[in-house]
Amino acid sequence: MQESRYLIPGDYSADPSAHVFGGRLFVYPSHDRDAGIPERDNGDHFDMVDYHAYEIKGDPMTGEVVDHGMVLHLKDIPWAKRQLWDNDVAEKDGRYYMYFPAKDANDVFHIGVAIADRPEGPFKPLPEPIPGSYSIDVCAFKDKDGAQYLVFGGIWGGQLQRYRDNKQVFTAAEDTLPDGYRCALEPAEDEPALCPKIVRLSDDMLSFAEQPRDIVITDENGNALKAGDHKRRFFEAAWLYFKDGKYHLSYSTGDTHLICDAVADTLAGPYRFDRVLLGPQVGWTTHHCVVEVGGKWYLFHHDSVPSGGRTWLRSLKVKELA
Repeated sequence: MQESRYLIPGDYSADPSAHVFGGRLFVYPSHDRDAGIPERDNGDHFDMVDYHAYEIKGDPMTGEVVDHGMVLHLKDIPWAKRQLWDNDVAEKDGRYYMYFPAKDANDVFHIGVAIADRPEGPFKPLPEPIPGSYSIDVCAFKDKDGAQYLVFGGIWGGQLQRYRDNKQVFTAAEDTLPDGYRCALEPAEDEPALCPKIVRLSDDMLSFAEQPRDIVITDENGNALKAGDHKRRFFEAAWLYFKDGKYHLSYSTGDTHLICDAVADTLAGPYRFDRVLLGPQVGWTTHHCVVEVGGKWYLFHHDSVPSGGRTWLRSLKVKELA
């Protein structure tokens, strides 16, 4: 089995979301650039401003990678001020919906929507973000009954630690602290960890049909993982997929740099921790997606080897998932 493959060696891209639309494999990453901003725990140095759509023709490990060009730019999003981080795309009735996080004028992350008639774009953004949306790292998931969902959330720079019960109960004060504030607003280490959120989308795909709810991840005894369990608890980059009759929630542990997988019998969960899918990579962040192509399963992710370890200049990779 080929170990891994760099997909776009001539450019820096990260945070991949991959889907098969109409028999064609598309990858929608964030687009790294060197903005000259000092590296900080709050992620200011990840100052991305646009998205490209890529198509892999044939086998993900060997097929040609086609760049369909820029499909959305920050300057075209009326409500967004900066930082186009990861995105994902869903399809319904022949239209394609890109969901993306960005900071508004007050430097608060929300989730926006942009629409296209083709999976390769271009995507036209709505003038306002989704009401009630917050945080980052969007995953679009279509369930067996056709219902469409978003999974989202990320700690520290992704601001999830500011929220409880979908309300912002802490201010941005921690952003003014020096690096190392880290767990300032997280639960105590012996308390349940913060959870990724899941929400069903409205029929028109443009708003939430319900209040976001927690996806609880448990240990082998059914107990919710604690905030101090840094090798298993959720940090960011949740990805939901259905495989072998089970719902799988894969995610990054953040400061311990692992991609983990948890499984459940139902969409609502809870999700029991199962295994580590990927160990630490060069570069601080770990972000991924899992997709089935031609009866095989693939893990898309990134590292910072080509840029010499600079965490804000990452490169996409793919490997077959064992």
